[in-house]
Amino acid sequence: MKISREVKTAILVLLGIILFILGFNYLKGQNLFESKNIYYSEFDYNALSTNSVVTVKGNTVGKIQDIAYDYNSGKTRIAFSVNDQLKFSKNSTIRLYETGLMGGNAIAIIMSNDNDLAKPGDVLKSEVEVGLIRSLSKNFSGLSTDLNATLKSTDTLIINLNKMVVDESDAGLKKTILELNNTLKAYKNLAYSINGVVSENDKNISTILENFKTTSNELSQISANLKEANLGATVQSLNTTLTNVNTLISGLNKGEGSMGKLLKDETLYHNLEGASKEIEALLKDIKLHPKRYFRILSKKEIPYSEPETN
Repeated sequence: MKISREVKTAILVLLGIILFILGFNYLKGQNLFESKNIYYSEFDYNALSTNSVVTVKGNTVGKIQDIAYDYNSGKTRIAFSVNDQLKFSKNSTIRLYETGLMGGNAIAIIMSNDNDLAKPGDVLKSEVEVGLIRSLSKNFSGLSTDLNATLKSTDTLIINLNKMVVDESDAGLKKTILELNNTLKAYKNLAYSINGVVSENDKNISTILENFKTTSNELSQISANLKEANLGATVQSLNTTLTNVNTLISGLNKGEGSMGKLLKDETLYHNLEGASKEIEALLKDIKLHPKRYFRILSKKEIPYSEPETN
């Protein structure tokens, strides 16, 4: 059977309409092939839109289908659809809540623990939860009050400071600022003076720095020479010599050796002293009686006699 051109055109138009409806509902988040049940609830005011979602324990299970004002009751009736797999009691509560600062509102199904299941078309009871924005509005109100009091205190402080600044008395802040200004001027003059001294003695300062550099180099050279002179061995040799001297002095103190005995033995000292006196007497006798000591050449012995004392 041959299909006419008009029939083909009609079929294409119908398919286009169907695809348009399917696409439009898909963009709205609706699936025409999904089986859904419609339920109702009423609120004292409208805070929802057809883009609002239905949640159970934070999970999206449906969508708002229709919002209408009931002229008889003066309330806003909403129709929402949920998946037909969701079973809940007709005593459950539909709660209107705020999803966030900028996220709008949604409704949540607060399940009731009984087996009296809701049927499509039932009108469920509702409640409104105090949302985040409402709580924040109260907090901002209190914050505004505190901020207002703080600003008033700050304004009072600034006024008092202004009075201190414009105070013409000597005890006011004006005198302190004047003294600070004078101090800064004095420091400025001192800086100019130091700058002048540095400028006038620029050559001398350069010479001093050059001399210091030369001295530093010489000290560095001396340090290198001392390092190369094996100062450690010299110090060790000196230490050995001092040890030997210390040992010698210790032996003398103990009376060891000839020098030690001479220093410590009193008998030897007295003998030397007696011998010294006898030698002195002999020398005096030789001076007084030189002929007496010529007996080597003479056969006559001349007896010894004590020298006469005046």
